[in-house]
Amino acid sequence: MSDANKPTPESCDNNCSSCPSGATCPSAAGKIPPKADIDVKHVILVLSGKGGVGKSTVAVNLAYALSNHGKQVGLLDLDIHGPNIPKMLGIEEHKLLADQNKIVPVKVTGSLQVVSMAFLLPEKHAPVIWRGAMKSGAIKQFLEDTSWGSLDYLVVDLPPGTGDEALTIAQLAPNVRGAIIVTTPQEVSTLDSTKAITFVEQLGLTVIGVIENMSGFVCPHCGEAVDLFGKGGGERIAQDHNVPFLGSLPLDPEVRKAGDEGRPFIIRQKDSLTWKAVDAVMENLVSIVEKQI
Repeated sequence: MSDANKPTPESCDNNCSSCPSGATCPSAAGKIPPKADIDVKHVILVLSGKGGVGKSTVAVNLAYALSNHGKQVGLLDLDIHGPNIPKMLGIEEHKLLADQNKIVPVKVTGSLQVVSMAFLLPEKHAPVIWRGAMKSGAIKQFLEDTSWGSLDYLVVDLPPGTGDEALTIAQLAPNVRGAIIVTTPQEVSTLDSTKAITFVEQLGLTVIGVIENMSGFVCPHCGEAVDLFGKGGGERIAQDHNVPFLGSLPLDPEVRKAGDEGRPFIIRQKDSLTWKAVDAVMENLVSIVEKQI
């Protein structure tokens, strides 16, 4: 398929035979949906080719870091079948409220607010058993039927892979500046991450950059790093695809502890190597995104 004929978020639907997912272009039927009416400067998608690479941890800490730097931030948890963002922020007991037929996001701080499927579950262990059309409808509501207010950034945490949720948000969200690809260093992860990069490019979106997570284990006793999963895989695929490398984040037991306790790592231990690594990635992200304006 030539670049001119590649599908874009505006021309592809979840059921198009010509797009990477395999199903119809609504453009032929005059059914291109309008962009959601939401006041946001930058929509940032956080993707991974496979699960278990710490994508949600990256999304939470980046969103929190952006809000700490004076940005108005929304965090949209679109991992509908496994929504973990509220747990990582210590707000899992909250429920979404409505005001004048609009969803009211859960406030974490004065500059960070969250919407997640987890807030709608009758109990936190309840599964969501939905087909694609229901997920797409929920995503539309989370965007345009939500009182987000005026946002500098909307960080969207997506489920692993390249399915319905990623296609729908790319199609409906305005001002999508691009996607961050999260990988771990080993080849089994970078192989799937290259698929995610290709997926983003075929949608006509920008790959903002690659983050290598779990890049070395930080010993809790001596503070030294050991390359348990290898090193440099994320930087290598970034170079191979000519996209930015945003940085590496170590495998730090304190990050796991922070997520379990519902207190994002970025608000703790500002003198640690891991905190400095997360902050550096955030600064690289902001620099790249705001140069696009």
